[in-house]
Amino acid sequence: MSMPSLEDLPRYTYDDYRQWQGRWELIYGVPHAMSPTPSIAHQSISQHIASQLERALENCQECYALLPVDWKIDEETTVQPDNLVVCGELEKTAYLSKAPTLIFEILSKSTAHKDRTTKFKLYEREGVRYYVIVDPKESIAKVYRLQDGRYVKVLDAGKDNVEFDLGKCSIQFEFAKIWLSDFN
Repeated sequence: MSMPSLEDLPRYTYDDYRQWQGRWELIYGVPHAMSPTPSIAHQSISQHIASQLERALENCQECYALLPVDWKIDEETTVQPDNLVVCGELEKTAYLSKAPTLIFEILSKSTAHKDRTTKFKLYEREGVRYYVIVDPKESIAKVYRLQDGRYVKVLDAGKDNVEFDLGKCSIQFEFAKIWLSDFN
């Protein structure tokens, strides 16, 4: 028996997605369960990222730090990045419809492959200026910047300080402040 191809699988839309219970993402019409719930280490790192982004953006009235929120890219693709920065006016809807400027995804066993491949290509295609893939086990964050429509790795950040040019403003981010040695 052969594996079904993507074309053989049922495809879903945002209207279907809105009806589902629990946490899901919809990528190219294919549902992805966001379970089990994130680990303590994952959530703690996410909180440290959010806190640092919030402080870094205090003097930038054009950009906002957000925790997971629906980003509806089209009728068949809605994702929920772990941490993100959106610049410009925030939409008064239940979801974002424009690309964030900066996205952090924190790897977990169940999402690592999707974060490194599917979301990497998706965020690149949608024009997300910076994509940061955070690996809690290795205490390394791979920082990518969009250049000529392709992601180029800036560095593997461990304890580094990185400047993110968000267009409307620039922020300094200290990666040393997000890692938790007790959970690695």
